[in-house]
Amino acid sequence: LDLGGGPGTYAIYFCLKNPKLKATVFDLIPTRPFAEKTIKRFNLADRINFIGGDYLTDAISGSYDIALLSHILHSLSPQDCQRIIKKVVSTLKTGGMIIIHDFILNDTMDGPLSPALFSLNMLLATEKGQAYSEKQITDMLAKAVIKEIKRIAFNIPNDSGIITGIK
Repeated sequence: LDLGGGPGTYAIYFCLKNPKLKATVFDLIPTRPFAEKTIKRFNLADRINFIGGDYLTDAISGSYDIALLSHILHSLSPQDCQRIIKKVVSTLKTGGMIIIHDFILNDTMDGPLSPALFSLNMLLATEKGQAYSEKQITDMLAKAVIKEIKRIAFNIPNDSGIITGIK
């Protein structure tokens, strides 16, 4: 499951690297035409499907081995983040993995620089968005009964991070 997956970029590249993988992109209905066109361009229409909906208000159907939330949490309030994580975890099979990729602040909420600046941008430009600290995200996962929570070493110029856990 690629939640809020837009045009399906992550689903496409994961499927290209894993020939037996099937994926579902869940995103707003207006993104469907572009996503399906992009997926078709990579000859993956038989392995990647699109479900239209709003992850804040709509049910997420299906059962998944892995769920990816890439750059989703920073646009949401802490309460909405917790609700979305719980909703996604409910779609995971036992032993399934949740992957959160986002701008992750340190636990003092003052760095690294790129996530801190991004959080400031979200605080100014959205109603409830912000970057979250590693502890905040791991606490949200723990409340959703996720185990084996860990931060994956991932070094790119914008200092985004990855946190995973198992249902």
